[in-house]
Amino acid sequence: MTQGVGERVACRAEGIAAALERRQVALYLATIGVGVVVGRAAAAVGTAGERAISPVLAGLLFVTFLQVPAAELARSLRAGRFVAAVLVVNFVVVPAVVAAMFPFLPGERAVRLGVLLVLLCPCVDWVVVFSGLAGARARQVLAVTPLLLVVQFLLLPVYLVAFLGPGFGGVVGAGPFLRAFALLIVVPLAGAWLAQAWAVRRAGGLVATRVAGAAMVPLMVATLLVVVASQVPRLRGGLGDLARVAPFYVLFLLVMAGAGAGVARAFRLDVPASRAVVFSGAARNSLVVLPLALALPAELAIGAVAVVTQTLVEVLGMVVYVHLIPRLLPAAGPTVEHSIEPG
Repeated sequence: MTQGVGERVACRAEGIAAALERRQVALYLATIGVGVVVGRAAAAVGTAGERAISPVLAGLLFVTFLQVPAAELARSLRAGRFVAAVLVVNFVVVPAVVAAMFPFLPGERAVRLGVLLVLLCPCVDWVVVFSGLAGARARQVLAVTPLLLVVQFLLLPVYLVAFLGPGFGGVVGAGPFLRAFALLIVVPLAGAWLAQAWAVRRAGGLVATRVAGAAMVPLMVATLLVVVASQVPRLRGGLGDLARVAPFYVLFLLVMAGAGAGVARAFRLDVPASRAVVFSGAARNSLVVLPLALALPAELAIGAVAVVTQTLVEVLGMVVYVHLIPRLLPAAGPTVEHSIEPG
């Protein structure tokens, strides 16, 4: 491919991407609706869709990481106030919010276990993408994901014992967390860094990375479609449990919007970093803890329905957040932290 042809291809791809971005919220909502219809119409879609979640999500994260130079990650980790704010919102504020909700949850221990599993674990995958769409500093969110994975793995057994008693601390295994870190962080990030190096050395690499970067919206559509279509079949027969726990997930998203913004203000963060803190506190690690819930013994199996319900509520919630959080934290606000350029 000649340089002129490659430039035209890249420009065309970026033009299409810009048009899709202007309509992205409508596209995402329509995709969720299609996913619900497909999931309800064909139960077999569930198994195939679950197998597709990790590859599609890895592709989405790859194109996200393409836009984050490697040097920026190290700089992000040196932003001490931001890292402290993320840790506080996820491991102090969130447990306090869950503790306030806990007495009002349905009485079955299995349902409560599912709610605790999903709400006490901060997201490490699509939060990077959704926060970036809302103008947050996504590179900082990405930089703290390894730390969030380690801390949630260490603290989750402690939380479960505190909420449910000593018999529940052993349900947490390292496997899902390690697999998620490898497949959704290490592999896409390494691929993105290799692509960045190629782009620096070769014109073809630059064109390829520009075209790949323009695929953000289509990959987000694909991710939402496979997540929703694969999880809807799991709710068949569990609609009563969905109805009982869904309001708590909606309430959690509402509370964490304000709580995250309050933590960001307390740490005197600028607007992009503040939005990142809000998204980190609201988005939960449902795709990683779902295997834990599915591996529960039969008497606790309903806990998986609680996790799946949160996934579907959060999908809708993140689409709303992309529109809402920039209004809650408008760009005209004061910029205090200057250690990292806005992204």
